[in-house]
Amino acid sequence: MMRAREPARFLLLALALLAAALSACSATRALNATVPAGTHRFSEGIRYGPGPRQQLDLYQPLGAPPAGGWPVALFIYGGSWNRGDRADYRFVGEALAARGVVTAIADYRLYPEVHYPQFLEDSALALAWLLREAPVLGGNARRVFLFGHSAGAYNAAMLALDARWLGAQGHAPRELAGWVGLAGPYDFLPIANPEVRPVFFHPDYPALSQPIEHASGASPPAFLGAARPDPFVDPERNTLQLARKLEAAGVPLQLKVYEKVNHASLIGAFARPLRWLAPVFEDVLAFIKSSPPRADDQRPVASPSKRASSWSSSP
Repeated sequence: MMRAREPARFLLLALALLAAALSACSATRALNATVPAGTHRFSEGIRYGPGPRQQLDLYQPLGAPPAGGWPVALFIYGGSWNRGDRADYRFVGEALAARGVVTAIADYRLYPEVHYPQFLEDSALALAWLLREAPVLGGNARRVFLFGHSAGAYNAAMLALDARWLGAQGHAPRELAGWVGLAGPYDFLPIANPEVRPVFFHPDYPALSQPIEHASGASPPAFLGAARPDPFVDPERNTLQLARKLEAAGVPLQLKVYEKVNHASLIGAFARPLRWLAPVFEDVLAFIKSSPPRADDQRPVASPSKRASSWSSSP
């Protein structure tokens, strides 16, 4: 039972976080301070590639996995491809793991170290690692999901819609049970944000760099969410336009537009103290839990009894 003081404490925390919405580091630190330790198993700094930023953190549910294994999700954070760190999003990993979803949160290389499309190559490499290791982690390799927010939703969309990136890793979008995009930029040329312009070689934009160009019936099932007041990523041009194209192509789709959150608090509402802002966490969780496994005619996956885990945490 919640103590009488707890609603007031949560309200004060929420107000402080909303006031800091434009300061992502301070906001996520406050959210991570609310993450309980006894709801999940945490493994830090697992290498999915050789580079220093090619690492991920893993959040696993407690207890024995159900028959067939838990659903599995790779979360890709945003930050205009200029900033971000997997440790900032512990509140996302814990939220999903505590409710029975094996969750990986992966770093990827950022500008100015790299430009488009190297960060997509990193995300594809991390997803290939998760597809391979899912059975060892107690997960179901036929129930793997991509999940991204903001620039991370762009990465997720490109991997789910454009087969080039997973194809380079020997995989394909059809191996996904579904994908989730929150406040994603899917059609953003010409670029106005000066931080993003050099990432995509403004004004000489690479061909086929926009997710909207790849919308087709080949997409895995999708959940698209957006905040109605979003001055950073226009929901009509991006989320709603992509939703219409996917629906017209016959893709199973859930679309949610939330009225009481903004670009930052849309993902912040995954944290326990802020879930009253919008039901985005419950909606995404329901999409993951209710989506059927990918079809049986996809690539076979070795059983855990026949193979050993190939990963370990970094020192």
